[in-house]
Amino acid sequence: MQDTTAVVRSRTLERRQSCRAMLRGRRQARHDERDAACCAVVPPIATTTTSLSSSSTSLLPPRQDAPPSSRRLRSVATALAISALAGSALETPAPAPPPTHGLFDLAGKVAVVTGGTGVLGSVMCRGLAAHGAKVAVLGRRADVAQQVADEIVAAGGEAMALPGDVTDAASLTDARARLEEAWGPRVDILVNAAGGNQQGATVGVDASFSESFNMESFAQVTKLNMVGIILPSKIFGSLMERQKSGTIVNISSMAASQTITRVCGYSAAKAAIENFTKWLAVELAIKKGDKLRVNAIAPGFFIAEQNRELLTNDDGSLTERGESIITNTPFRRFGKAEELVGPLIMLCSDAGSFITGEVVSVDGGFSSYSGV
Repeated sequence: MQDTTAVVRSRTLERRQSCRAMLRGRRQARHDERDAACCAVVPPIATTTTSLSSSSTSLLPPRQDAPPSSRRLRSVATALAISALAGSALETPAPAPPPTHGLFDLAGKVAVVTGGTGVLGSVMCRGLAAHGAKVAVLGRRADVAQQVADEIVAAGGEAMALPGDVTDAASLTDARARLEEAWGPRVDILVNAAGGNQQGATVGVDASFSESFNMESFAQVTKLNMVGIILPSKIFGSLMERQKSGTIVNISSMAASQTITRVCGYSAAKAAIENFTKWLAVELAIKKGDKLRVNAIAPGFFIAEQNRELLTNDDGSLTERGESIITNTPFRRFGKAEELVGPLIMLCSDAGSFITGEVVSVDGGFSSYSGV
């Protein structure tokens, strides 16, 4: 028993001395033995991802006829190699986060944009096309509609010009027939962006409402901004009702909810449209299901054709009214047409699948600011 204890102690002492010698580097010969042993059993770095079973043949036990120090070094190196290979074999990559771009994907969707020939409408057409939609550019100016469609096609999208008058039922019915002939009897997205104003439906700074407000101009403004949204919703929306899916986005205005001086007719028509948006959203959801949605976007102040002269001078400087608007917009600037695209895509895609009957303000904080 004593002889056995003595042998164990002797071997333990020998191991400690050998390890200390190796770590401290006191003998070059033992460094060489260590390097040779490691190179013989440790796979190259480039192959450390090999499975444990395929690499185990190179991890041989130390030869019994080798010097004791060499056997110990080979055993240490073998254990380290097995540990490294086992770790790499057991490691599993972290799961990738779920893709989110699909929420905003409009690939294969058929979109009709009324007022697609205008400053804001044309940008919306390009934005929808950039997200995969096939876009029908509807407007009274056939040449401009074709130009917008050509630009979309040149950028790699799919589009067609669809000349039509949003205030004329026969014109819209004909436009729908041409759309069905080209792309089939389906409409997934309708953006009602047509609109405008007339001077006769406004009241000047020093003018009297009772004397200057023109009812004929008011009727025309109401027809364009109110009837011009209801009619397309009825005619193109009939396809959506048949397929029981689709989304309508009406373009409203800050004038619908905020009292803005001078623009009486335009404000009244846009206020009516916000009410119509909510009514139609409820009507379609209850009777046709949750795949039919109706919402509106209320832009703040953007420089467009109908308000350019009202907000800017010929030299590009701001008019008094333009300065007043900027003062009451916390962002201290007008909006950029491209800034309407993000909210539009959200409302038209699956990202907005639980949103209906809402009016989304895109106004740089105008509607939230009290002026104080």
